[in-house]
Amino acid sequence: MGRLVAIVGRPNVGKSTLFNRLTQTRTAIVDDTAGTTRDRQYGKVDWCGKEFSIVDTGGWVVNSEDIFESEINKQVHVAIEEADVIMFVVDATNGVTDLDDHVAEILRRSTKPVILVANKVDTNDWIYNIADFYALGLGEPFPVSASNGHGTGDLLDEVVKDLPQDDTEEDTLEKIPRFAIVGRPNAGKSSIINSFIGEGRNIVTDIAGTTRDSIYTRYNKFGFDFYLVDTAGIRKKAKVNEDIEYYSVIRSIRAIEAADVCILMIDATRGIESQDVSIFSLIQRNKKGLVVCVNKWDLVEDKSQKAIKTMEDAIRARFAPFTDFPIIFGSALTKQRIHKVLETAVEVNENRNRVVPTSQLNTYMQEVIAAYPPPANKGKYVKIKYVTMLKEQVIPTFVFFCNLPQWVKEPYRRYLENKIREKWNFTGSPVSIFMREK
Repeated sequence: MGRLVAIVGRPNVGKSTLFNRLTQTRTAIVDDTAGTTRDRQYGKVDWCGKEFSIVDTGGWVVNSEDIFESEINKQVHVAIEEADVIMFVVDATNGVTDLDDHVAEILRRSTKPVILVANKVDTNDWIYNIADFYALGLGEPFPVSASNGHGTGDLLDEVVKDLPQDDTEEDTLEKIPRFAIVGRPNAGKSSIINSFIGEGRNIVTDIAGTTRDSIYTRYNKFGFDFYLVDTAGIRKKAKVNEDIEYYSVIRSIRAIEAADVCILMIDATRGIESQDVSIFSLIQRNKKGLVVCVNKWDLVEDKSQKAIKTMEDAIRARFAPFTDFPIIFGSALTKQRIHKVLETAVEVNENRNRVVPTSQLNTYMQEVIAAYPPPANKGKYVKIKYVTMLKEQVIPTFVFFCNLPQWVKEPYRRYLENKIREKWNFTGSPVSIFMREK
């Protein structure tokens, strides 16, 4: 399935800065204060044609040193269990610390590839300091500077080399659609799968995070044939605490990457929350189909059309600008509209694979472009001459050939996408628009 890299290490060694550098974003907050990172960050890295997910596992400042070490150890343990490659970041300007030794002791017992990253080598003078890190017993340290990018190319080369190349499970499931059930802990993911298949296949309790692993279930009833994936929560009840969102999401990344369509479960009794938006962003980042299922609708007192419309508007507002996805209100407990969820997921998967003939596409889009041509820029006019749909892509991808592709801005791309969606059914599926010079 998906490839996952975790960044671990004590606070204030530059993990978030390295995360931003590798993902080419500014998602993670960076500050000189130790323990700045509290919300866990997830991103995608593309290096030499290889894509993988990366997780920033920063700690935070607390009063007791013992509690502090406990929080770091907890994140390191989860990273060891879930990641394919671990990047252990240390500070070249401070040398080896007691906390570095403690984390290194845990990593030495792991069978996962560990890359020792000596960060903050901003000048050549600091390179001589990294020899001290050989004492950690984790091999040769890679000198990098997350702030200016020095050495990150060599680091990514090493990461790509250590990532798993073959995945037999992926090959086995390749030709059958995969629908991943994702969502916050205790949103009813396992319950709805049990309702789908009509048996108590997956353990269900009121304890958030009961599910341990991502479980594949073959569903071949009523003319359907696909895999349902129940994405895992945390490992033990003892770990159900303020870090529950972190444990939930890190174990869902792989299932989202390997899925064709994600069924995002939202708890109707709690409404749309920030964690739902975080999981939605993972689905979007990985370009997967989306069906939103508002579960536990049987527990809501007001089931009027006005209440449904209010909930739908709130969900689409939080997920904007992508709003063309189905929302189904149901209950895994009473099995209300659960088969509608499966039927909709199948339709979304068909939409992802829809192919529009080039002749029809050009006939329609030329009329659309003539009615509202691209805005002129500095007296120059963009003329779109031809459009085609690329075949065998992950999502529907359209290429527009024009004379000045650099002048076509994002608002006009969205206009073209909206017009395509009005004509052809791509509900639930992301759509990519590219401009190329003719």
